[in-house]
Amino acid sequence: MTASAPTVLVDGSSYLFRAYHALPPLNNSKGQPTGAIKGVINMIRSLQKAYPESNIIVVFDAKGKNFRHEMYEDYKANRPPMPEDLRSQIQPIHDIIEAMGLPLLVIPGVEADDVIGTLARQATEQKHDVVVSTGDKDMAQLVTPHVTLMNTMTNTYMDENGVVEKFGVKPNQIIDYLALVGDSVDNIPGVPKCGPKTAVKWLTQYESLKAVMDNADKVGGKIGENLRNSLELLPLSYDLATIKCDIELEQGLSDIAHKPIDIAALQTLYTELEFRTLLNALGEPSADQAKDASNSTDAPLTPQVEIKTDYDTVLEQGEFEEWLKVLQSAPHFAFDTETTSLDYMQARVVGVSVSCEAGKAAYIPFGHDYLGAPEQLDQDYVLAALKPLLEDPTILKLGQNLKYDKNVLRNHDIILRGIEHDTMLESYVLNSTGSRHDMDTLAEKYLNRTTIHFEDIAGKGAKQLTFNQIDLEKAGPYAAEDADITLQLHEAIFPQLEEQTRLLKVYEDIEKPLVSVLSNMERRGAKVDAHKLAQQSQELEQRIGELEKQAFELAGEEFNLSSPKQLQAIFFEKLELPIIKKTPKGQPSTAEPVLQELALDYPLPKLILEHRSLAKLKSTYTDKLPLLINAGTGRIHTSYHQAVTATGRLSSSDPNLQNIPIRTSEGRRIRQAFVAEQGNKLIAADYSQIELRIMAHLSQDKGLLDAFANGQDVHKATAAEVFDVTVDAVTSDQRRKAKAINFGLIYGMSAFGLAKQIKVPRHEAQQYIDRYFERYPGVLEYMDRIRQQAHEDGFVETVFGRRLYLPDINARNKMLQQAAERTAINAPMQGTAADIIKRAMINVEKALQDESYQAQMIMQVHDELIVEVAEAQVERVAALLESEMMAAAELDVPLIVEAGIGDSWDEAH
Repeated sequence: MTASAPTVLVDGSSYLFRAYHALPPLNNSKGQPTGAIKGVINMIRSLQKAYPESNIIVVFDAKGKNFRHEMYEDYKANRPPMPEDLRSQIQPIHDIIEAMGLPLLVIPGVEADDVIGTLARQATEQKHDVVVSTGDKDMAQLVTPHVTLMNTMTNTYMDENGVVEKFGVKPNQIIDYLALVGDSVDNIPGVPKCGPKTAVKWLTQYESLKAVMDNADKVGGKIGENLRNSLELLPLSYDLATIKCDIELEQGLSDIAHKPIDIAALQTLYTELEFRTLLNALGEPSADQAKDASNSTDAPLTPQVEIKTDYDTVLEQGEFEEWLKVLQSAPHFAFDTETTSLDYMQARVVGVSVSCEAGKAAYIPFGHDYLGAPEQLDQDYVLAALKPLLEDPTILKLGQNLKYDKNVLRNHDIILRGIEHDTMLESYVLNSTGSRHDMDTLAEKYLNRTTIHFEDIAGKGAKQLTFNQIDLEKAGPYAAEDADITLQLHEAIFPQLEEQTRLLKVYEDIEKPLVSVLSNMERRGAKVDAHKLAQQSQELEQRIGELEKQAFELAGEEFNLSSPKQLQAIFFEKLELPIIKKTPKGQPSTAEPVLQELALDYPLPKLILEHRSLAKLKSTYTDKLPLLINAGTGRIHTSYHQAVTATGRLSSSDPNLQNIPIRTSEGRRIRQAFVAEQGNKLIAADYSQIELRIMAHLSQDKGLLDAFANGQDVHKATAAEVFDVTVDAVTSDQRRKAKAINFGLIYGMSAFGLAKQIKVPRHEAQQYIDRYFERYPGVLEYMDRIRQQAHEDGFVETVFGRRLYLPDINARNKMLQQAAERTAINAPMQGTAADIIKRAMINVEKALQDESYQAQMIMQVHDELIVEVAEAQVERVAALLESEMMAAAELDVPLIVEAGIGDSWDEAH
């Protein structure tokens, strides 16, 4: 053997399956599975680093049957079909390997093992050492003094001694071993009940399969009987397990060589698959490679070209006026504000950045006041010059999260109009699942560009500077880049939206017009009675103290009710309560679901739950809400978020209005503190059972459609069907159970979950579910249909076309897949409900403004809108609110809106 670099033979099929099963599911922004691709390519790149001088050849199984199927028709019959999300990744892997310049072999009629065996033998004959990179145990039969196995995923090697250590037999006994043990996946018969230990024992004693067969009569017991019954099939098992090392190849080993790397092709592939790290690792193409790419007749999706930046920090009046002229004549421009705070009610603008052309942008500062700051343009002058431009609805603006900019500009008496596009919302509508929609994330995702992060120029933690304190040498490029990147993001994302007609309508008709509606609601805020909240805090504190005393009495000692460690000691050591579940570290869990189960039978866990609930109410709401009251307006101003939830629902923060509890009396009391100004009333209007109505529309189940069309109490109707009684005879307990069934099935609840919720045995809960589907077969058909559609498409849609991608719908992890299936059933309903309330908000805002009512929307929570209105107009506005909300969608069942009126939110709800 020579001392030259070894030939490396890669078992691509082994790589494929190992990457697929070892790595978490990954998808690009279009929902295309990419996890196996990334895993395989990274393993190959690791090999290239380990063997830079070697000839690396990659071999894959061909489609269809091979010669072993001719030997044995049932060969591999037990193998499940390849998952579709894996099958779709094979061609991109092949394309990348070829673009990397590596030889790729896919030989019809034989398996990758046989191609590798043949090449290994040729290499040995040509005096080349061989490394076979695989995870396949069958390959151990190829090991010789000159052929070594390498497992790239574990970075381990197996020589002759390694085979003995792993299998207990020598390499030349591996085929005998495999024939005896058999393989249930490949459907190699073997000897029933003969495991590895038995096979090793026999081969140690008799050395070969033939000798084992010759001495079969000497083997006693049931296993001996199995051996004797298998004698006829063992030669077949041997042949099936044998790697064929003499197949005919069109090219011999010496003819199989590397080709030049095709950088342009790799750029195209990595860009489409969104492999940013791999793309960055390519570096700049050589002049020849660039020429080859430019001469290509294809139109590949190449990575975003790195545009040379031309960023100005505008300090002179003449330069500013030149930029004003450019902005006035541009078809549209991107802009961004730099401010002193993230609190839109407190923030002051310290500068504005603008861009009309990719790579060219300007930052116009006027509020940087650090020591040594250069002289800047006058704030009043700049804002006065920008005001007509920003308020002109015919001059179109682009931005990233423009609701924030719109709000802070109002602090300077500027009303932003002419919002043409918001890149955050473009990205969110295009694909709401799986990633954030902030500018830095989007720049990396769509432009393959790492931006300057705020922390890079402002620092972190308590010492972080506000923007007005940052040196303009750093602030200028950062701010200008914001506008430039926003413009480029729009140019990258919006064309993808335009290709999806229904998604484009969601963006144009729902999300974009909602920006101004939410901005108005945020700035109006809601009045909160701080005195009432302080009183509630005192009462909660007193009750929390009482609960602590009771807990100490039950435990027989004082302890920290918030300490999981101390709770574990009290519950499971001292009181010896049953352990329901353990933490990942093996400790008894005291999580809320565990406490809820224990609370059914034991008083202390029940008391702890109440203590936790009240303590959270106090810290999150009664103590915190008064601190959020704006000194200037006397009201609380929440922030609504359009681009957070996957289903399209709005969320809110500071405070989170969506999470104010309504199931407990203490939680409902918090709503008593949300009050109307003197002379006004609050109207709270919400949709009645909207998700069930959407289910009726989507499923077209006749029973549900009739119940809603006839104005029936749908929970009573369900109870009558499930419990086989007349509607009039339905008890309150039966209605409660029917309600749990109605809503539970929407969320994919199992019989186990339903049994737990309504406190009945599991078999009884299953009977209720079965009876429900018997009475409402259209619902079951819908669920089956939507699951199947989700598996095929990888996404589901709302009535209006909002799309929710389900990256785990074809996951190999069954728990992940089942969770995705539950989401597939529920998301069209939740998402449609979200779309309807958003459409209603747009309609209500317009109607209130058109009619010049003394009324304004101040809050949105789940399926509910809250309007503050002058007392004299209450009835008219309530009627308008109900009318506009019911007109927000046309379903095959009526939308019912229930409106209440009161001095507080609780009273109106």
